[in-house]
Amino acid sequence: MTTALVPTPEHDVANKFKGYFLTGLLVLVPISLTVYIIYELFLAIDGILKHVIFVMISDWFGVRISQPIPGLGFITLLLLILSTGMAARSYFGKKLVDVGDNVVARIPFISRIYGTVQQVSQAFFGDRHDVFKKTVLVPFPSKGMWRIGFIVRQPGREVKEALGEDVVAVIVPHTPNPTSGFLVFFPRSEVVEVDMPVEDALNLIVSGGTAVPKRRKQPHMMLTRDHVETLQKKTAQDEEALK
Repeated sequence: MTTALVPTPEHDVANKFKGYFLTGLLVLVPISLTVYIIYELFLAIDGILKHVIFVMISDWFGVRISQPIPGLGFITLLLLILSTGMAARSYFGKKLVDVGDNVVARIPFISRIYGTVQQVSQAFFGDRHDVFKKTVLVPFPSKGMWRIGFIVRQPGREVKEALGEDVVAVIVPHTPNPTSGFLVFFPRSEVVEVDMPVEDALNLIVSGGTAVPKRRKQPHMMLTRDHVETLQKKTAQDEEALK
């Protein structure tokens, strides 16, 4: 004979408070982490020029300040980036940048570092924003195991000739930090394309699989007279086939 446990009022109150507590965590944790990350980014960016501006104001202008002003380095860095961009887009600015690139390209060792950083910067901040072409699934690190990756580019002729088959270059990012990972060349036949936007795939990687991609709304198709006539003919043909 089994005895059914009847919840007491104390249990109901405890369950309610437990629900309230978990709901509060669900609301406050994302907000708190977002504010914390933005605050740390602000401090990191502000710290780049904060002390430099503090010294310049004290020494050059003779203004005595007891401590650096928060946010001054951040604003100065933004103005520096904007002014550099405006100057680089002018005719003389482009010529000056070209001369600087040619000078740096002739310096051993430094030219390789500068060239690599320049290519990465142009890929992420240039006119082309499609660094990750497509979301795919690849067998990595071994057969039978699948990881999310992103096709980045078509490999060069040297790679294809060395491997002797049609391959694609895929970035396989780490979880939860997609800024690091592996660049792997996979045979095209082993790459499975996924109908998932790159943004959703990145959210899935960062969250460790807990963030479910939102369903995308299918675009509404407007039926024209040709569409209606085609559907009517298809329906009539199906009915004839059933007779």
